[in-house]
Amino acid sequence: MKIKISFLDIKKSLKSPTYNFPKYSTQILNLANQNAQATRPKAVGQLSDLIQEFHGKDIKEWEEWYIKKYPDALSIAAIKITEMIKNLRDSITKINEEIISEWLKDLVIVKTFIGLKFQEAILKKGAEIMKKNYRLSNPPEESKGIDGFIGEIPVSIKPITHKAKKGLNEEINAVIVYYEKLKDGIEIDFSELVKKE
Repeated sequence: MKIKISFLDIKKSLKSPTYNFPKYSTQILNLANQNAQATRPKAVGQLSDLIQEFHGKDIKEWEEWYIKKYPDALSIAAIKITEMIKNLRDSITKINEEIISEWLKDLVIVKTFIGLKFQEAILKKGAEIMKKNYRLSNPPEESKGIDGFIGEIPVSIKPITHKAKKGLNEEINAVIVYYEKLKDGIEIDFSELVKKE
């Protein structure tokens, strides 16, 4: 038997206050908080651990307990978020139709193309390192998990997070080249490829 309980019902049952925020304000506050990193564990504590430490019964006790443990955390976070809101407000005034148009082209055209074609860039870079030619795989090779070849070496390109999933019953008969997306590009680990040489 499945039962759905709304967050509003949970708040009511725990006698939690309910706030009414203006439309879109929580999205802006979340963005400002994310950019300012105002509520990261080093700033406000590891909340999931702290709530386990807390032995009180209601939200008022939790608030008192938390503020005693982190007396300045909320005011410091508020200052950081306020500064970021000022930065966002300033940026919003600079956004015009030209910037929106360029942003859309960057998102829809450039980032989509790069996101879908970066495997070729990885193969090309690997080929440069190995001083060999490269080629993308054909459909039958793709069905075997091969993304391309550097020289005669079959290569599969995977995100670094794939390493944690190695236990999956996926057998790829290729050298796996891992990459990690960074803020300004990708970091590629060619160590397995170099070992094959």
